[in-house]
Amino acid sequence: MKHLRIGLVGDRDDRVTAHRAIGHALELASRATGLALEATWLPTEKVAATNLDDFHGLWCVPNSPYRDPEGALSAIGHARRTTLPFLGTCGGFQHALLEYARNVLGWADAEHAENTPDAPRAVISPLPCALRETLERVHLLPGSRLAKAYGASEAFEGYFCGYGLNPVFREELTRGPLRVASVDGAGAVRGIELEGHPFFVATLFQPERAALIGRVPPLVQAFANACQERAG
Repeated sequence: MKHLRIGLVGDRDDRVTAHRAIGHALELASRATGLALEATWLPTEKVAATNLDDFHGLWCVPNSPYRDPEGALSAIGHARRTTLPFLGTCGGFQHALLEYARNVLGWADAEHAENTPDAPRAVISPLPCALRETLERVHLLPGSRLAKAYGASEAFEGYFCGYGLNPVFREELTRGPLRVASVDGAGAVRGIELEGHPFFVATLFQPERAALIGRVPPLVQAFANACQERAG
């Protein structure tokens, strides 16, 4: 059986719940799909020296601020440009939006408020109410890859985050190929995906947390299948 190499872009810290969950999520997805998944952690400060083409998919994981945000952004940009399957969760969602703003829309001054609090174009800004160890109902938009992955129109997912998409920039960011794929009960963006890309999906929630209670995360399973398609 061919091993599918998954690059985990982020700074591993086993005190972080999501980081502990990721291995379990990949193991459960492997059992569910019959695919052999081999994960390698890619510290953000070492991404620039890594051949990302050695991987069948990249997952930008939670726990920002990253030690090297530019390293995370470069990996996301690589996945976007080369159609490499990409999954972003929490911090990965935030940085996928930031990468798109800078390198597709050309907003050179786009920033993450966690790193640059006073930035005039803070694409990622503090949430009105931080989502710390929170379980929330999310609506999955019809026709989205998220809805297809879950086979449902809604899901309950866990969070641990304090930043999200600044609603001031929502319309401009999502009027092109970057589309909203999930919202919360108030309509705030909780998931995005990129049209024209085989698999480029990012969520503010952390679907990997479901693995800690023995549930296969549907989005991680869909990501694994996309990596298999990439491998051919």
